[in-house]
Amino acid sequence: MIQLPDKSLSDATLAALAGYQQEVDGAGGYAERVDKAKAIWPSRRQNQPFDEVKSVLTEMCSGARRCGYCEDSMADEIEHIWPKDFYPEGTFVWSNYLYACGPCNGPKNNQFAIFPDADPEQLKKLVHPETGSVQPPLGTSVLIDPRVEDPIDYLWLDVIDTFAFTPLEDDESTISWKRANYTIDVLNLNSRDALIEARRNAYGSYRSRLYEYVNRMADGAAPEQLQGIEAEIKREGHPTVWREMKRQQALIPELRELFEQTPQALNW
Repeated sequence: MIQLPDKSLSDATLAALAGYQQEVDGAGGYAERVDKAKAIWPSRRQNQPFDEVKSVLTEMCSGARRCGYCEDSMADEIEHIWPKDFYPEGTFVWSNYLYACGPCNGPKNNQFAIFPDADPEQLKKLVHPETGSVQPPLGTSVLIDPRVEDPIDYLWLDVIDTFAFTPLEDDESTISWKRANYTIDVLNLNSRDALIEARRNAYGSYRSRLYEYVNRMADGAAPEQLQGIEAEIKREGHPTVWREMKRQQALIPELRELFEQTPQALNW
C-alpha cells in the first residue's frame, strides 16, 4: 500500500454526488438510510458524474490503474473505505472512494473495525447489519486509509527475504500495531502467493533499472537518457517496494552501494 495522491473532482460532479447523498440522508432513521444507500447505489453509479469519478480514481492509482490496496491487480471496483452498509452518510462522499480490485474489495466487503470513542484503545469489529437497524458507535477507523494516510508509517515490507508486510511498530499493544496488523489481515496482503511473487519481481526490476542508471551514468550517457530511466523507475509497479528499498538501503549492502552512487534516486 502507498499513499494515493490527493485529487479533486469538478464542482459539477461534487454537486451531483451531494445531491445523491441528500437522497440517502433524507430517507429517515438509520435503518432507512442504510436501505436507501443500498437501493440507489447501483443505479446512481452508472450516471454520468461517475465517469469523472472513475477517471480521477484512475489517475490516483499506483501504476497502470492498479488497486489502491494491493498495487497489483487491475482496479475496477469503486470501493467505499467506510462501508456504506454501516455508514450510509459516506455513500456518495468523494473522500470515501478508492479504486480497488475484486480480490481486495471482495474479501474486505463489509469487514470493518473501529476504535470506539468510548473506548479508543479497544478494537471493535463491526457485525454485518443484517437488518440495517443497529447503528455502529462513533469511532476512528482501524483500517489504514491510503487516501489520507501514508501506509508506510504503519507497515514494514521485508525486501530481503519474505516480501511480506509486518507492522512497523513492534509493540502489539499499540494503536499503530493493531491498525497495521488488521489492515494486513483484512486485505489478505500476505496470504496471496501471487502478491509475494509480484513484489519479489518488482524488487528485481527496480534494482536492475538502478544498475542500468549507474552504468549509463558512468559511461557518460546524455541527460535525456538518464531521465528516461528515472521515468521508467517512477512508472514501475508496486511502488511500495521502491519506497522500502530507499528506506532500507542502509541495511542492504547491494542497495547501499547503488544509492551511494546515485543519491539523487532517494528523491525519486
